[in-house]
Amino acid sequence: MAKTPETEHPVKVFGWAASDNSGSLSPFKFSRRATGESDVQFKVLYCGVCHSDLHMVKNEWGVTHYPIVPGHEIVGIVTEVGNKVEKVKVGDKVGVGVLVGSCRHCDQCSNDLENYCSKQILTYGAPYLDGTITRGGYSNIMVADEHFIIRWPENFPLDAGAPLLCAGITTYSPLRYFGLDKPGLRVGVNGLGGLGHVAVKFAKAFGTKVTVISTSLSKKKEAIEHLGVDEFLVSRDPEQMQAAIGTLDGIIDTVSASHPIVPLLSLLKPHGKLIVVGAPDAPLQLPVFPLIQGRKTIAGSAIGGLKETQEMIDFAAKNNILPDVEIIPIDYINTAMDRLLKSDVKYRFVIDVEKSLKPE
Repeated sequence: MAKTPETEHPVKVFGWAASDNSGSLSPFKFSRRATGESDVQFKVLYCGVCHSDLHMVKNEWGVTHYPIVPGHEIVGIVTEVGNKVEKVKVGDKVGVGVLVGSCRHCDQCSNDLENYCSKQILTYGAPYLDGTITRGGYSNIMVADEHFIIRWPENFPLDAGAPLLCAGITTYSPLRYFGLDKPGLRVGVNGLGGLGHVAVKFAKAFGTKVTVISTSLSKKKEAIEHLGVDEFLVSRDPEQMQAAIGTLDGIIDTVSASHPIVPLLSLLKPHGKLIVVGAPDAPLQLPVFPLIQGRKTIAGSAIGGLKETQEMIDFAAKNNILPDVEIIPIDYINTAMDRLLKSDVKYRFVIDVEKSLKPE
């Protein structure tokens, strides 16, 4: 008899899953593997809601296998460790981000870039080493290899900090890698949502001058007064955009909806860099002359390796960088997804798993 999600492993787990491309989530019983010698099991306390979760439950990227339990911004308390685990102990606070596996021996893995390993294993919706499908943090128990566990800093909030495991590393890594972390540089952030507001916080902590580029004038007051941005450009205002041509050293483009690229390229100084971290489901239009004429670069960036993710969390704790979050119960998740689609959140939903997820 074929094994079901509930019987394929020994550890009984309760969560919420989507079963079709309507994206509607509902209670779901499944199972996780027993804690292996290098595994860490932990009780999930909070899980952030990422825009990727919305894309995946609706199969907008065409790779979803149902049923799918989303969630890759997972934090909690260790309840069991394998006999070879050295990184953490029972009772420690930990997190798991976007990855739970990689080959561990290719050039990328050897250079702490597991996020670019061709055999990376995503935290949910991907085949694991044993052939079963990974399931994410909209659930009460998580198990992961210790290599993919992030140690949580003391006195750093778990609830507000959870989204850093995706939104944080997604913006921290390109700022670092592309050299946009030097005091005095002028850095643009396109889009002021879950990713964008975290990009602003890291860029400010690095000492850069930050310009937010947004279609929405209504976000200007919040951006300047609350987030401390130095400039705010309304991308639909031709005069503002014209006045800002050639003023930025780099831009982190966080927008996950289709949008024009050329206006952003025009804002860059010669040799400037446009780094795409949002993931629209339609191809971007990219004329070459705006690149050629200023030796400008357009690049992409995806999360970060485990070493850099730990570095990011430690940096955030030291500099008190926390996303702005709205804590929700798990049974609010479908409403939260609808609101996320409309960008109606400041700026990240986080599910209170411990208090609201009750096994049936």
